[in-house]
Amino acid sequence: MARLALILVFLLALPLASPARADDISATARSVVRVVTVAIDGEEVVGFGHGSGFAVAANRIVTNAHVVALAAEHPENVAIGVVPSEGSKSYGARLVAFDPARDLALLELNEGRLPPAALYMGPLEEGGQVVALGYPGNVDLATARSAEDYITPQAPTRSQGNYSNERMVDGIHSLLHTASIARGNSGGPLLDSCGRILGVNTFITRGEEGDAPFGFAIANRELAVFLQAARQRFQAVSGACVSMAERLSAEQAREDQARTRAEAGEQAAREQARQAALAHARAANEDARENRLAVAIVLGLLGLVAFGGAGLMAYKDRMRPAAILAGGGTLLVLGAVLAFLSRPARDDLDVAAAELPEQKKIAAVEPTGRSVCRLVENRSRVTVSSTADVELDWQAGGCMNGRTQYARAGDVWRRVLVPSGEATVSILEYRPAAGEYVVTRYLMSAEAMAEARRLRAGINIKACSADQEEVAILGDRQDTIRSSLPELPNERLVYRCSRE
Repeated sequence: MARLALILVFLLALPLASPARADDISATARSVVRVVTVAIDGEEVVGFGHGSGFAVAANRIVTNAHVVALAAEHPENVAIGVVPSEGSKSYGARLVAFDPARDLALLELNEGRLPPAALYMGPLEEGGQVVALGYPGNVDLATARSAEDYITPQAPTRSQGNYSNERMVDGIHSLLHTASIARGNSGGPLLDSCGRILGVNTFITRGEEGDAPFGFAIANRELAVFLQAARQRFQAVSGACVSMAERLSAEQAREDQARTRAEAGEQAAREQARQAALAHARAANEDARENRLAVAIVLGLLGLVAFGGAGLMAYKDRMRPAAILAGGGTLLVLGAVLAFLSRPARDDLDVAAAELPEQKKIAAVEPTGRSVCRLVENRSRVTVSSTADVELDWQAGGCMNGRTQYARAGDVWRRVLVPSGEATVSILEYRPAAGEYVVTRYLMSAEAMAEARRLRAGINIKACSADQEEVAILGDRQDTIRSSLPELPNERLVYRCSRE
């Protein structure tokens, strides 16, 4: 058995190929493995087989039972190896669950971790696009030059087809599809276009006299029963498959509509204020006209009184007082004429006074304390992550849950997470005034994660900090990491938060 282990270690200790592309299928491809079995009789290797599999947990692999049947029958003489699609080493594994009726098996890695894939448990649309991932033997036969080529880590082969319908095969729910699979694909996943597991590829029809072959995959309903019986937890999603471009476009349209409504509301408020100011200006104008007319009438009456007094003084031959009264009367009449003529016209309004004054911006008060955030499904795109509620405890200055410091970016508080043990970069954004929490995730290759971790090394804040300079540096370093990420993320989870 020791010699068997040494042979397996030698075969698996090989460098890995270049990372896969950063799309949904490539993200799931990093969960796909080649499953290798090596049989030894004494000092001689008497059997070598391989198939495919995929991770449902960081250390657990699903494959077909027939791929590891020899290991189940002869555990002392057959070793199991798991060859990841990327990384720096491969691993030995042991069998932990075996169901020959469903043709399913569960393996546990002796060491190492893999990014787990998610099972899609929602309805399937007949004719929908599907993708098969795995390690078909006919490709190996065409490209392999030695036995070592069969266990050299490399990205799985992908093939595309359409889902036909669900069939019962020997009492097992199976998915009939047209994606090309061959021997060696056994145990590998059948995916939808969002990279979610639909089933486990198991066998194909025989093509005779030019007949096109079809593939069969064990349906997730059977896989879920198998995993539950093995007490193996797994991630399940059921939302419709929507592309990230479509989701972001819809979100942008929603934001544009909200901005348009806000601008329309602001314009209506300004027009209302303008009309109120104009009404006030008209009232003031009318008051000014009436006041000037009243002054003109009073001055005119006083002038007439003065002329009457001047005539009386002249009748009494008192010429000096008569002249004074006549001069005063003349001045009063002239004043009356000027007051009348200087009245503002009805359309002579102070337009500047009708303009809405510049509104002062009042800094929004951010609510603090605990809240529960629930996923908004029609604004989110989920491929592998949990959709459970998220509990948050927000404190002023960007402290989340008493341990994680966020950096301000306009009206948003942001933190970029680059974990050491996962193949995911997450951008966490919190908008306390709007009550929204947004998680954007990038499912990254090993090479891309290494670069992100290199950039993360410049972030020294490990906990909440009141040092504004440190927080500003955090924001700058996070912007550097964000600029290195792919154009589109794989997931975007939008939560609406409320006090509980």
